[in-house]
Amino acid sequence: MPLGPWRKKNKSTKEHLVDNEEVSGGHAGAGSLAKSAVNGAGLPPPPANLRPKLVFHTQLAHGSPTGRIEGFTNVKELYGKIAEAFNISPPEILFCTLNTHKIDMEKLLGGQIGLEDFIFAHIKGIKKEVEVYKSEDALGLTITDNGAGYAFIKRIKEGSVVDGVKVICVGDHVECINGHNIVGTRHYEVARMLKELPRDKSFTLKLVEPMKAFEMLEPRSKGAKPGSDNKITNGRGTLRLRSKGPATVEEEPTEFEEKAVQKVDDLLESYMGIRDTELAATMVEVGRDKKNPDEFAMALDETLGDFAFPDEFVFDVWGAIGDAKQGRF
Repeated sequence: MPLGPWRKKNKSTKEHLVDNEEVSGGHAGAGSLAKSAVNGAGLPPPPANLRPKLVFHTQLAHGSPTGRIEGFTNVKELYGKIAEAFNISPPEILFCTLNTHKIDMEKLLGGQIGLEDFIFAHIKGIKKEVEVYKSEDALGLTITDNGAGYAFIKRIKEGSVVDGVKVICVGDHVECINGHNIVGTRHYEVARMLKELPRDKSFTLKLVEPMKAFEMLEPRSKGAKPGSDNKITNGRGTLRLRSKGPATVEEEPTEFEEKAVQKVDDLLESYMGIRDTELAATMVEVGRDKKNPDEFAMALDETLGDFAFPDEFVFDVWGAIGDAKQGRF
């Protein structure tokens, strides 16, 4: 459809690993974008015998023997394989980091895994309940979800409301807001709930922090900074996980893809209060061969009908993709 008021559709996309900043308010690069996500959208998971025959090494982040996993095509299947390797329940896994056991949001596992990456799974630890006084409209949180129904804190803005509540830490899973269980709620909905909490009143958060080894107990981090280098692959290729369609082995992102995805991700935060590099990568894929903004808008509506994008945002994304093609970043 041409540009105009967009309506959110009643279909859901459940298995993204995405970032969401509560306005005022986790992925690697886009991979070989030209051929895959759009054409693969909507396809059922491939039979087990057709899935990538790749083996990855994994540990529990707080300490464990090394396990070997293979045969997964999305985040939920990955968590299932890790749980099977360590004889735990998949819902115990909060999120995964690549090549570090620390709660490092710059190394958060997203839509891509380098073929030589080592996967560390962070599981549930101590539960805590915190009362927060909302003295400003913005709380200063960046929320991400793990692709399997858990929202957790990716970043805390320095000097913000939440920064003053020292018990709240990066990596904490947000389980309840004012007694309302939000497990299974997408990142942008959690952001909306937090933003709509009334100012100058207190609210309650129930949190679950990742289990930590003794040597990991240290002052809390503020988390990953927007615009920082979140590239997490160190192999010569990546396994790209998809919410729809089969996983694919791809070459590392080109300079155009990395710059375009970063710019679109910045625009997502600016306009919509979310950071989501998988979504940004898909938008770059959709837009790279489109001839004008109307054609781009129609393709976005067809591919990403879950999201209601403002017209001005669509124009700016179209311009950002064009700038990346011309090397103007």
